[in-house]
Amino acid sequence: MPDLKITHQSVRDYIAAKKRGDRATTDRIVAEVTARFETRTTDGSEATELLEATMAVRFGEGT
Repeated sequence: MPDLKITHQSVRDYIAAKKRGDRATTDRIVAEVTARFETRTTDGSEATELLEATMAVRFGEGT
């Protein structure tokens, strides 16, 4: 995994869930971050980090 600069707990939780293959948790986190972005309760950096993590971390790759 490339060196990602993660500042949001939700993205750290997403990465951990994705590594362990927890689809329900990754889906929930994506939905929550999307909702915050759509309602403008985040500045967009959380969604950007989540996108970067989505591309960098393989599902079920372990810790």
